[in-house]
Amino acid sequence: MFTKQFILKKIGQILLHLLFWVAVLFFYTYFFGINGSKFDDTLQFSLFLMPITIATTYVITYKLIPDYLITKQYWRFVLYSFYTLIISVYLLMVSIFFSLIYLSNFEYDDMNPATKNLIFISTAVYLVVIIVSGFKLLKLNLKQASNTRLLETKILDAQLKLKEQELNYLKMQIHPHFLFNTLNTMYGFALKKADQTPDMILKLSNLLDYLLYQAEKPFVLLSEEIAHIKDYIALEKMRFNDTLKVNINISTASESITIAPMLLIPFIENSFKHGAIINGILKIDIQLSATLEEIHFSIKNSNAEGTSSKSGIGLENIKKRLELLYSEKHELFINNTPNTFDVELRLKPVGHA
Repeated sequence: MFTKQFILKKIGQILLHLLFWVAVLFFYTYFFGINGSKFDDTLQFSLFLMPITIATTYVITYKLIPDYLITKQYWRFVLYSFYTLIISVYLLMVSIFFSLIYLSNFEYDDMNPATKNLIFISTAVYLVVIIVSGFKLLKLNLKQASNTRLLETKILDAQLKLKEQELNYLKMQIHPHFLFNTLNTMYGFALKKADQTPDMILKLSNLLDYLLYQAEKPFVLLSEEIAHIKDYIALEKMRFNDTLKVNINISTASESITIAPMLLIPFIENSFKHGAIINGILKIDIQLSATLEEIHFSIKNSNAEGTSSKSGIGLENIKKRLELLYSEKHELFINNTPNTFDVELRLKPVGHA
C-alpha cells in the first residue's frame, strides 16, 4: 500500500526528471542552432533526438551500471554497453535521414551542417549520457559507502553486545566462587562461636554490597577495589589466625584512578586458596602502585613443589576479562616455581567510574 510520503517522493522524482530533460532539449536546440539555422527545424531535430538520448541514458544508468558494473560483472557490462552503443549509433544515423527527408526535403545542401555530421550529433548525445551516468555512478557509490558504514556499525554493536554478555557471564562465575570461599570461612567461625564472628559478618556485608551493586558497573574507583581487598584479607586473617603472614604495600597517586570491579580480588583469592603453608606459615606479598598512566599490581605466595596455583575459575576468568576490557592495554605475567607463585599485572587505566 502506497503511503502519502512515497507518492510525494515519486512525484518529486518525476518532476525532477522532466525538468532535466527539458533542460537537455534547450541544450540541443542551442547546440544545433549555433550556425543560425531555423529555430523550428532545430527544435524538431532536437525533439527527434530526445527519445534516443533518454532511452540510451536510462538503459545505462538503470540497468547496465547497477546490474553489471556495481556487481563487478565487468565483461557483461562491456558487452551490453557495446550493444547499446551500436543500437544508439544506428538511431543517430536515422536522425540524419530525418533531417534530410523531413526538414530539408531531400535537399542535402539545405541541411543544417550540425545535423548531417554524425560525430557532432554523437558528441551532443553521449555528452548527456556520460554526465548522467557519472552522476548515477557517484550516487550508487555514496549509497554503497553509506550501507557499508551502517553494516560496520551494526557489526560493532553486535560485537559490543557479545562482549557485554561474555563479561556478565564471567562475573556470574566469579561471584559464586568468591562467596563460596568467604562463606566457608564464616562457617568455621560460627562453629567455634568466635568473638570475631560479628566483625566477620560486617565485612562480608560490605563485600556483598560491592559484589551485588558495584560490580555491575563497568569501572569503579581503584580506592573502592582496594577497600574491599582489605576487607577480604581481614576475613582470611581471621580464618588462618597465626598461620598467615600477609605483607601488603599500596601506593596511589590519585583518587580518580579507575579499574574494572572484581579484577584484582580473584588473584588474591587464588593465593589464599592454592598457596601452600610451609613451616606452619602461608606467606603472601601484595604490591600495588597506581598512577594516572599505569596500575602495577603484583602478588606472590608460598608454593609447594607439585602444587598448581593456576587452577580454579578465578584466574582463567580474569584472563578473559583482561582481554575484553584491557585489550592491548595490559601485561600479565604468571610464574609458577617450586617455592613461589608470582603474578604481575600492568594496566593502562581506561574508563570512568
